[in-house]
Amino acid sequence: MSVSRQPGSPHPRLPLPEGQPDDLAAFQQWLSDAIPMVSALGISEMTRHDDSLTWQLALEPNLNDKGTGFGGALSAQTTLQGWCWVTLWLRERGLARDVVVAEASQRFLAPVTNDYRLVCKPTELNGPEQLANKLADRGKGRIALTHQLYCGETLCLEASGNYAVLPSR
Repeated sequence: MSVSRQPGSPHPRLPLPEGQPDDLAAFQQWLSDAIPMVSALGISEMTRHDDSLTWQLALEPNLNDKGTGFGGALSAQTTLQGWCWVTLWLRERGLARDVVVAEASQRFLAPVTNDYRLVCKPTELNGPEQLANKLADRGKGRIALTHQLYCGETLCLEASGNYAVLPSR
């Protein structure tokens, strides 16, 4: 169900999972309601494994004029995926906090010519632990994430993002 709202009006938060993993299908539906462009990005599946978040995506809704992946759409997907990684990580810990992207960059290595997968994980192995410590000590923190986009076995894009968890309101 899509909720109509005006700019500047926040979307209601998804209730935190109580002692169980997030239902990623329900999270994806909430995400599509909260951020209208999500339903047009072609995300067919979200999975989590250890510290990674993987999306399967369709190329068709992200085509450019050359018939390959549109760089702007791919960049938006990496930024959104990082936001989701941090949001889901917080939700696992029973925290409902605001997350924002502080910095992002992309490197395009090969054209995206077919459906693809996008993998997001912490840049540093101890990144999640460092973020947990910063949240405990200061009530806010940042984490660097790395994204890799694969079309088949070909690495087509590498991206990085720095995401901030804001203090509780």
